Amino acid sequence: MKKPFSAAITGISHYLPEQRLTNADLEKMVETNDEWIRSRTGIAERRILEDGKGTSYLVNKAMDILLEQKSLDPKDIDLIIVATITPDMIFPATACLVQEYLGAKNAWAFDLSAACCGFLYALVVGAQFVETGAHKKVAVIGADKMSSVVDYTDRETCILFGDGAGAVLLEPAEENMGLHDFILHADGSGKKHLNQLGGGSLHPATHETVDQKLHYIRQQGREVFRFAVPSMAEVSAQILERNGLVGKDIDLFVPHQANKRIIDGTLKRLNLPEERAAINIDRYANTAAGTIPIALSEAVEQGRVKRGDTILLASAGAGYTWGSALLTWAY
Repeated sequence: MKKPFSAAITGISHYLPEQRLTNADLEKMVETNDEWIRSRTGIAERRILEDGKGTSYLVNKAMDILLEQKSLDPKDIDLIIVATITPDMIFPATACLVQEYLGAKNAWAFDLSAACCGFLYALVVGAQFVETGAHKKVAVIGADKMSSVVDYTDRETCILFGDGAGAVLLEPAEENMGLHDFILHADGSGKKHLNQLGGGSLHPATHETVDQKLHYIRQQGREVFRFAVPSMAEVSAQILERNGLVGKDIDLFVPHQANKRIIDGTLKRLNLPEERAAINIDRYANTAAGTIPIALSEAVEQGRVKRGDTILLASAGAGYTWGSALLTWAY
């Protein structure tokens, strides 16, 4: 069935805190070193949001930039979707806090939780409201304050994560522009390998859950790596194949920034050179739902993206969740 409209990204921005946490800093906190971290992850430093500020602060900053770029009145926004696993609080939704801050009086708002795939999920969900003609302006933000759930005595996880936010505006576009296709997956059997057990209805906060550090990220690194490499690579190859494309047809590949080796494996599978990819894991580490929009926003700032370019997005994360999206740049 023909869609009434195509949904396209017509504006993009990002925000990163100023504070840097380098590998040298981590050497003073846990038993690790710069060479070990770089060789296994590709990370040199990450950004950390100060105490007393939550994920909504990151989102608000990114949205302020986006609104200024677009000369957009917040009252014209129809819907705000915030993809995050580090909401300011269990409820109300972080998106509602953002709606109030922006003065987006005509927007409804909700959070979406899909871990590192959160932005992809939210992008696809937001696009449906535009494609059906229900809305004309949808703000989709991927943001996480991962430092709030990282145990900085755990050398396996504390090196991996940082804080940041990326925001896009979705609007109707010509039929050959915008989001063309997506493939999204979930497999709950991965829950035991990557999770945060405390704070929900199963393990509400108690002295015991705090003492057991259940409110921090827990990860079985080898298992997650074994899942992420083939999952992100194969779903990327699958979406190209079903759209009659090959690696050389992609102008820019924007992968989730979890580990440089995972990115390298996906590039090899797609037969794509590294210069066709947006990679910033060395500077920001894994910002979960923020990685893809931040990397794409930087690429736009750097002049690496032009109207008509074919863009491939791909991610894999806790859930397990994984997926890819294919779009044509519209501005």
